[in-house]
Amino acid sequence: MGKVFRYKDNIDTDVIIPARYLNTTNPTELAKHCMEDIDKEFASKVRPGDIIVAGENFGCGSSREHAPVAIRASGVSCVIAKSFARIFYRNAINIGLPILECPEAAEDISGGDEVTVDFDTGVIVNKTRGKSYTAGGFPEFVREIINAGGRLKSLKAKESKRA
Repeated sequence: MGKVFRYKDNIDTDVIIPARYLNTTNPTELAKHCMEDIDKEFASKVRPGDIIVAGENFGCGSSREHAPVAIRASGVSCVIAKSFARIFYRNAINIGLPILECPEAAEDISGGDEVTVDFDTGVIVNKTRGKSYTAGGFPEFVREIINAGGRLKSLKAKESKRA
């Protein structure tokens, strides 16, 4: 279960991790600056397991992988949005950040609500409001990537099983 950080539509990758911090690929360093241009207190308030909920087109803008890396490294367990920019969606899955498109949940969940997510079934439960939403579960191959911590780790795990 995690506390929700709520954001609007069209949150772009420049807001998720400002360009001035792209001189590092260190996840811990990136996490220190995650969302700071839109929410100065995010990095100090976010806790492991917390959830970002946003409107439409989350992750639009530059195709930088730094954005989902910063979110994941900050401790966020999942991003729920009405919709995602396609390149952000692919980058998030590739680095092992679970993301769910669920317009109803994204519209109804408020900042500070306590939410749980079942990634196998896609069921999102807002414990604060006593409501459930269904986003649809991840296909098995996507669950494997996320559970391994990203695409590269997933491939390495498969390779070591073959050896």
